[in-house]
Amino acid sequence: MEEQTLLQFAPFSSAVDAGFWHHFTQLKLDVLQLNDQAVPMAGSFTNSDTPGLPPRLHVEYNALERRQVPSSWSCHATGKVINTNTIEEFRNRSKQDLLRESAASLWEAITSGRALEDPSLLASFLLFTFADLKKYHYYYWFAFPAFTFPKVMYTKPPQTLSEAFTPKEVSSLLTSYMSQETECDRGFFSITKCGEECAIHPLRDYPSLRTAAKDPDREVYLGISDPSTLPSNPGWTLRNLLTLAAVQWSQQWRSHKVLCLRVITRSGVQNAMHSLVLDVDLGDEADSLLPSEMPPSLGWEKNERGKMGPRMVNLSANMDPTKLAESAVDLNLKLMRWRVAPQLDLGIIHRTRCLLLGSGTLGCAVARCLMGWGVRHLTLVDNGKVSYSNPVRQNLYTFKDCQNGGRYKAVAAAEALLEIFPKMNSKGVVLSIPMPGHTIGESLLKQVKEDVAALEQLIEEHDAVFLLMDSRESRWLPTVIGAAKEKLVLTAALGFDSFLVMRHGMRQAGTGSPQPASTAIPRDSIPGHMLGCYFCNDVVAPGNSTHDRTLDQQCTVTRPGVSYLAAGHVTEMLVATLQHPDKGFAEASVQEHGGVKEGVLGPVPHSLRGFLGRHQLLTPASTAFDQCSGCCSQVLNAYKDEGFEFLLKVFNSTAYLEEVSGLNKLHQCVCMTSQSEGGSSVVVSNNGKSK
Repeated sequence: MEEQTLLQFAPFSSAVDAGFWHHFTQLKLDVLQLNDQAVPMAGSFTNSDTPGLPPRLHVEYNALERRQVPSSWSCHATGKVINTNTIEEFRNRSKQDLLRESAASLWEAITSGRALEDPSLLASFLLFTFADLKKYHYYYWFAFPAFTFPKVMYTKPPQTLSEAFTPKEVSSLLTSYMSQETECDRGFFSITKCGEECAIHPLRDYPSLRTAAKDPDREVYLGISDPSTLPSNPGWTLRNLLTLAAVQWSQQWRSHKVLCLRVITRSGVQNAMHSLVLDVDLGDEADSLLPSEMPPSLGWEKNERGKMGPRMVNLSANMDPTKLAESAVDLNLKLMRWRVAPQLDLGIIHRTRCLLLGSGTLGCAVARCLMGWGVRHLTLVDNGKVSYSNPVRQNLYTFKDCQNGGRYKAVAAAEALLEIFPKMNSKGVVLSIPMPGHTIGESLLKQVKEDVAALEQLIEEHDAVFLLMDSRESRWLPTVIGAAKEKLVLTAALGFDSFLVMRHGMRQAGTGSPQPASTAIPRDSIPGHMLGCYFCNDVVAPGNSTHDRTLDQQCTVTRPGVSYLAAGHVTEMLVATLQHPDKGFAEASVQEHGGVKEGVLGPVPHSLRGFLGRHQLLTPASTAFDQCSGCCSQVLNAYKDEGFEFLLKVFNSTAYLEEVSGLNKLHQCVCMTSQSEGGSSVVVSNNGKSK
């Protein structure tokens, strides 16, 4: 007979929105990292499910947002999530200890009275997880802590609302419950019934309401929004409400009237007739509950097989492959940030627009390295076509790109980047770069002018410019334009078993020219605005080096590994510059172990000279040259003042460039000095002055 009068409760089942796992992934990578401490989250439940459905606790996509507020038709549940870092920890961690810790928080809220002020604590829950972010597999287990003591008995069989209330009382009850002006918690509340009028009150008012209910016609109920749809079993939330009643009010009352409100809305009409009205007795056991002694608890959810165990959701099969790739490709970078370099600013890398002039061996390798660092905006420029010798050395091309005369390199490379990662913003531009000493005939004048304008526009639209061409003079025009437009310019050049990587000096805002070099080179470091460019160590202007080339001179004859070393170093130089507090103005050390300001990724050298034959790497630094053919103020001012007319004169005559830059006077000075000293050698410093 006792089993028939024992009140049994319908447990919760979890219902997790797929969007929650996407938000949780970002929380894990950007905030939690290796932290396995509990993180607050929110859930909700309703009392409006169709009969036959189990009680469900909903976890929405925004459950981790601290200000997440349930809809006006749902009830708030307070929860927390604990994430483990390995699947072994998820499997081996004591589930009893986890449940006990969660129940202890609930017990403290009940005994201290906090649950009266915030009744959503009575619907608390725990989410225990492990996220395999490489496969997008999420292992999880919900716990809905509740106490097994005291045992709750019926004093009479449950009644439906239609049996216990008149239609007018039901209407009054629903009007009060649906009122948006009600300030009480929607999940737990008190109810008064006086005559045929019903009203909803906050749960904390229950003792005063019941004490004042001396009139036989006035009744007071404990109320819940019941997530259960079973005909005789209320939802899990009532168990903790009755525990609260036993702890807080057992000295006054052991029996209580309970209304488990269930409201289904159809065609705008609310129907609550399947709600339950209970008369319960907490018994003498309620007197033995002590705040200092927490009763036993239970609450782990069964899995989909009805067994005690976790669940697993696999989102990889249901995700858009492009979005899956978008989230996964940056995983290594985010792991790098929270394991090694927490100050790493991935956003500035992601936003940097890179222009790659040259789509050959260096261009392909640099593009791949930049993608690995999270650069998403790449423009490749080249006027050549893919030949049969290219794909084995240039990793963005295949055999198909060589056929039928070959595809344009820039276009094929840009499309290859999209094949690798569809969310890349990559573009290929077929363009010839005019060069000093390469005479421009009348028939080519219009095309060359258009090419210059196109190059100027491309450099203007990008933040970093890479000079990755295979001739010296092809780097001159972008060097001049980059300096004039105050862009970050980087150069990589190859020899047979050596390479050069360097960043050009960053020009002062508004000047477009380097600060004049001082007579003495700084002893310890060179400020970024005083660093030289690719041409600053030359005492002759670049000329036509492609005329009458033999076969071995037409190709870059280099050891295969050199290009990858150079590509990696020039990419790392860009990223280190972006992560430095002074960006392009970062100072460079002139000593091997100079004490200069460092960024997140360390100091930024001016140049790197690698020698594969000796496996040696040097980091020389030099100041800007006052007569540099690429970045001196005379050249930049002539370019700004005369524009294409100045460039055309340079294209047709290298001697004109030497005249503008002052190199011709330097040559005369050197010759005169050499003659006066009887042919003795003369050393020219970086600032162009003889020593």
